[in-house]
Amino acid sequence: MLKPTIGLEIHIELNTKSKMFCDCPNESSQTEPNKNICPTCSGQPGSLPTINQEAVKKNIKTGLALNCQVADNSFFERKNYFYPDLPKGYQISQYQEPLSKNGYLDIHIPASGQDKNFQFSIINFQTKRIRIERIHLEEDTGRLQHPEGADYSLVDLNRAGVPLMELVTEPDLETADEVKEFIKELQLILRYLNVSGANMEKGEMRCEVNISLAEKNAEKFGTKVEIKNLNSIAVAGASVEYEITRQTEVLERGDKVIQETRGWHDKKAITFSQRDKESAHDYRYFPEPDLPPLKITPELLNEIKATLPELPSQKRTRLTQEYHLNKQDIELFVNQKSLSNYFEKVISELSNWVAEKYQGKLSPEEFQKLVKLAANYIITDLQTFLKEKDVEFFQEDKFLITAENFAEFLSMIYLGEISSKIAKMLLPEMLSNGGDPSQIIVDKGWQMVSDISEIEKAAQGVIANNLKAVEDYKRGKATSLQFFIGQVMAKTKGKAKPEVVSEILKRFLNEK
Repeated sequence: MLKPTIGLEIHIELNTKSKMFCDCPNESSQTEPNKNICPTCSGQPGSLPTINQEAVKKNIKTGLALNCQVADNSFFERKNYFYPDLPKGYQISQYQEPLSKNGYLDIHIPASGQDKNFQFSIINFQTKRIRIERIHLEEDTGRLQHPEGADYSLVDLNRAGVPLMELVTEPDLETADEVKEFIKELQLILRYLNVSGANMEKGEMRCEVNISLAEKNAEKFGTKVEIKNLNSIAVAGASVEYEITRQTEVLERGDKVIQETRGWHDKKAITFSQRDKESAHDYRYFPEPDLPPLKITPELLNEIKATLPELPSQKRTRLTQEYHLNKQDIELFVNQKSLSNYFEKVISELSNWVAEKYQGKLSPEEFQKLVKLAANYIITDLQTFLKEKDVEFFQEDKFLITAENFAEFLSMIYLGEISSKIAKMLLPEMLSNGGDPSQIIVDKGWQMVSDISEIEKAAQGVIANNLKAVEDYKRGKATSLQFFIGQVMAKTKGKAKPEVVSEILKRFLNEK
């Protein structure tokens, strides 16, 4: 039986203000070709590089978040190779002494034997540790443009010199699902750290897969094939699945897999041969003579450690312990950090609001009811509204309902101050226009009916007009009461408390 062995090389553009070795703007949104360039990043003779300190700090921050050892001393090297969009003919990179090395990232995958498409909230997950060999710093290359039908290519050097981290894993992955989960979790961590937008479709994060197949208990790996420049998590997974199938067929025919670099063809959904794979000695590495070595002091390390935020894995644990949410809801909140922050603000405000009404401390059971109420509205109603508005991610600063107002709205529901019908009218109004819920209720005339005589009058009218339903109630038909409640609520335009309506109806009906 053949076993896949997979390692990843992931390039991450850092979101610094300037480039890696010059002060040109680092703007991924720049569309005018060769706008953000200078003699240094365009490789002009006599120009000298200087090290971007912020890029160094972001690499170290990433290394610490991924459990890496940070080097006390490091240095840059020249990686020599020719490519049309590499103006110097070499890339300033790191080989011998990367800034960060020997780390790991734990990923969570469905336990062996479980259907990965089974209901997410009740899947049992197992943890797999993927070792990280290194995370080093280098500069990005430019871009080539190939006009359709033309017999030439154009070079845009705006990206040349952009700070780039390269993360290299050990060959610990075995399936397409593991590859996708690793990239997804890494992308999330990079965004939590605010070191990169990590948007693969924009080229801010690019993945290369190294994959080989060998017999399950073989002492050596099979022949390694590299798949270059994969620009989405889905494509990375698809390329792995295709390559496993392709290499399996090659080996089962009795042929040998060729060590090579392959690309991915989107339309055909296949990998294709590009060139023979280079080895490290082909690059003729030697220390960059124009840059000083890097010394990472304990003081700098402690300063960067102090800036580390709560990471996704830590957040999952805390949300589970504090709010007892299910796995599906937790993943939504972990993946949408802004939405999660909003949810926690709402819970804090809502708890205080309800506790003040009760004039005491909430019990754990009451707190859990509030959590469930808030989660349901934020995950269901709020997410539905965002989808209707074609908004991919929640942004609190662009959202019209403050956490305080959303909490007040939820407290009105919890305390029975508004009916479900009023709630269904009130929330869309708040979502579209914002505002204080209690003021909206006054302005719209949606106040609850507090006059018992008015509710009694409505109940008596409904009973008088539905004598057959009265007889059904007398015979013990349970749905009859719900029918009467619905009729009275309609007469009061949803402004009466259902429980008050129910008690009045029972009293009148039992007197018949």
